[in-house]
Amino acid sequence: MRKYFVLATVLLAGCAIAPQSQTPTAVYDFGLQRSSSATPQPQLRLRASLLVTEAASPAGLDNPAIQYRLAYHDIAQSHVYANSRWAAAPGALLTQRIRSHLAAVTNDGVVSASDGARADYALRLELEEFTQVFDTPDKSRVVIRLRASLVERHSRALLAQQGFNLERPAPTANAAGAVRALTEASDELAGNLTAWLATRLEEEGKKKSSKKL
Repeated sequence: MRKYFVLATVLLAGCAIAPQSQTPTAVYDFGLQRSSSATPQPQLRLRASLLVTEAASPAGLDNPAIQYRLAYHDIAQSHVYANSRWAAAPGALLTQRIRSHLAAVTNDGVVSASDGARADYALRLELEEFTQVFDTPDKSRVVIRLRASLVERHSRALLAQQGFNLERPAPTANAAGAVRALTEASDELAGNLTAWLATRLEEEGKKKSSKKL
């Protein structure tokens, strides 16, 4: 009888110390750009070289967590999904997306700070919000807020600054829905920023041409 008691005790102890099964973490990025939504308008051309710095972001966004807020409970409190995350911090993913959009329409190239190459202008980005917001437990939307600053490299003069605010409903009230909506909103934002930048650079080009006359 004692032998069976000892055996049962060992088996129970084994169950207690055995590693518990864990849900694998899902890692997301923006995926491949869609030609229908990511390709800028054919008439947009950037006739200058650009240095696009990586988007600065507050400490709360400077990590790969997928964040959400509960507007119906406490909009000021930020939460993160436990088993889902980005492949990199949102600022890095969004910067790469923007560079891809700009590279498709520039004549003189898009570079990053690590390239060590010269450029006519610098585009500085500040990511302020990149979040899923739940208005009800089963209805959510995503919010992106970004500020862009165009700086002339030679004079370091601030030429233009613009804020971009986008919201898009999430198809599902979970991390996968947030990723899909944030990816689509990021492509839309990159397209809007490209159009704004093309207009500003065209204006700067006209100013320089008029000074030479």
